Amino acid sequence: MATYTLPELPYDYAALEPVINPQIIELHHDKHHAAYVKGANDTLEQLAEARDKEAWGAINGLQKNLAFHLSGHILHSIYWHNMTGDGGGEPLAADGVGDLADAITESFGSFAGFKSQLTKAAATTQGSGWGVLAYEPVSGKLIVEQVYDHQGNVGQGSTPVLVFDAWEHAFYLQYKNQKVDFIEAMWAVVNWQDVAKRYAAAKERADVLLLAP
Repeated sequence: MATYTLPELPYDYAALEPVINPQIIELHHDKHHAAYVKGANDTLEQLAEARDKEAWGAINGLQKNLAFHLSGHILHSIYWHNMTGDGGGEPLAADGVGDLADAITESFGSFAGFKSQLTKAAATTQGSGWGVLAYEPVSGKLIVEQVYDHQGNVGQGSTPVLVFDAWEHAFYLQYKNQKVDFIEAMWAVVNWQDVAKRYAAAKERADVLLLAP
């Protein structure tokens, strides 16, 4: 039985137009995300076989492969829910996301400062990667991270709450080579309710997962 499964989209393929067209959503979810799920499950089977055969020399490469596919699965699962056709704007207390709004101001000085930093991080990630807003539990603040491919340059224990996919498959059919235009357009579909829930959950569990009590 597969350990990981492809989640259903929380909306139909056309829900994010005109920011992302239906063809991109369908291919991105049904093909690319599905490939990461399959890759993670296939690698788990290969790891089990290697351990059974005591083929210890193969373990490191397989673990790296699992990390790539599993991180791809996790990031994409967050990505779909981070977006909504009714999104955009800024997180405001009046919309029930005041804690998130306050945390952004405390961590970055202003929403504008945060937006500029995350946009730059997503747009300038070398090769394929992501721009990520994460909760860093040791400082208790929000930070912006660049994720190369699906890993790297990330503090251990930090929890992603908002992710911008900057791989070409996320935008090329519509935006061609204009990655910056795609990242700028993404702000119009950010689901701040979802981001706020992820922030609250990450903050609540942080002291349980890290550091001695």
